Amino acid sequence: MLTELCAFLKNWFEIEKCYGDFKIVDGVLTYSDGTLPPLQDGQYFRIIGSIFNDGVYKHSPEASESSSSGALRDEEFSGSVWCLAIPRNVISLADEISAWCAKYEGADSTAMSPFNSESFGGYSYSKSGGGSGAGGSGTGAGGWQSAFASKIQRYRKV
Repeated sequence: MLTELCAFLKNWFEIEKCYGDFKIVDGVLTYSDGTLPPLQDGQYFRIIGSIFNDGVYKHSPEASESSSSGALRDEEFSGSVWCLAIPRNVISLADEISAWCAKYEGADSTAMSPFNSESFGGYSYSKSGGGSGAGGSGTGAGGWQSAFASKIQRYRKV
């Protein structure tokens, strides 16, 4: 979810971009000559230009684990690795969104929200099932972008 959240925010929190030839062997990312990119243990990074591994991952000298899709797959590629400084609040928010999606997204294909309509005491309210989500992303009304709009707005770049 961290990759999707950063893409939606248009904010990768990058602090350094490294370009060149890279290889991944047994889940460890290095330059082709075997040297490590300038990453600290536990730091997040983004891979761009890979066939199998584009996305955001958490660095570990022994083996890198993805924040969203499992361990890195072995390969060699020419591309870039962005060293990131993602705030803890954004990481926690990604976890919260993942839990929300697991609970609500599969429930209704027209509107991904825990509440599509309600009525009580003569009052009735319904959300529309079509349209675009927050930011015109086309995700439909009630998606995670709408549900977390107030929390993600401060990190979003225009």
